[in-house]
Amino acid sequence: MTEPQRSEAAQNPQPEPAETARIAEERKLLRRLQMMMNMTMQVIAQDASMTIEEASQMIADSREAALSMFPGKELAYDLIWKPRFQRLMLERFRLQ
Repeated sequence: MTEPQRSEAAQNPQPEPAETARIAEERKLLRRLQMMMNMTMQVIAQDASMTIEEASQMIADSREAALSMFPGKELAYDLIWKPRFQRLMLERFRLQ
């Protein structure tokens, strides 16, 4: 291997198959999480017969599911999804 090829290989190492599989699985879980959260938000926003208690339970259940998919990521949930759900609840149920 020539010197330029070595430096190029060092800059762009190919991930190992196990690492590639782990990354693919994490991306799959992220897509599933996004779909689940978006569906939860849509149901809360569009179901006129839903009570505030039912909506709150859906949010709690979605949080539990998210944390089972990504254990130890409570802070990420609280930073990303919690404000979105709070805003939705304020708008949907006209809370002050």
